[in-house]
Amino acid sequence: MEPIRVLLADDQALLRAGFAMMLSVEDEIEVVGQAANGLEAVEFAAAHPVDIILMDVQMPVLDGIRATEQVVQAGTAKVIILTTFERDDYLFDALRAGASGFLLKNSDPDDLVAAVHAVAGGNALLAPEMTVRVIERFARQLHAEAAGSPGKPAGTPRADNPAGNPSAPTVVPSGGTLPGTLAGTLAGTIPGPPAPPSGTAEQRKLLASLTAREREVLVNVAAGRSNAEIAAGMFVAEATVKTHVSNLLGKIQVRDRVQAVVFAYESGLILPGDKPAAG
Repeated sequence: MEPIRVLLADDQALLRAGFAMMLSVEDEIEVVGQAANGLEAVEFAAAHPVDIILMDVQMPVLDGIRATEQVVQAGTAKVIILTTFERDDYLFDALRAGASGFLLKNSDPDDLVAAVHAVAGGNALLAPEMTVRVIERFARQLHAEAAGSPGKPAGTPRADNPAGNPSAPTVVPSGGTLPGTLAGTLAGTIPGPPAPPSGTAEQRKLLASLTAREREVLVNVAAGRSNAEIAAGMFVAEATVKTHVSNLLGKIQVRDRVQAVVFAYESGLILPGDKPAAG
């Protein structure tokens, strides 16, 4: 079995060395390179086989958000964003850029290893306390856009707040469930439904490509339900749900369930404040 190839991207050499040391003891993980800025990360991933990039946000030359967007668009690697607690201003942008997960910089070594394995296995990774903050920001942005207000523009990532609050990340399996707080935040914590966002023409086209069953499954995924819960509500086998999920991810051109949730809200399939019924 080939090891998971990891690239470390952070402008602080000491942090890179620390992550490299924690990962080097794992037989199934190989640190194949290090980058001191986003441009180096993009170029390295384009020139060498890389499975996962641990990406800092605030780096010189090219920041981690823009680097993530370029890496994801090129399809050269999956990205885990390295962050600190209470810094949600750039997590929203990272989610939309295509990051597969977020990891606190002060995470335990076991959490770091688990994160790499989770994302390499096709899962999404979310620290519970960050999930609420990111999705709240996302939903508020949709409110502003739907109301015709530009909202708060995504700015250049600011300096990290060193105050940390370590918490084990929550894995969102390809056949599993999103954290309950994610569905709760999207479903009811932001008052006053706006005019329905229509999504872009491309999003509407992708949404129209789904069958009625696939749309139903996507609504359930966005509500935070597991494959088993969706199967029970739809009175079908779990394997059938897995097939629907795989098909719809391909049709709407996203990699995982987290990105599918983003698509569901951006496209207007679900509005912030909606409470999708089971099944």
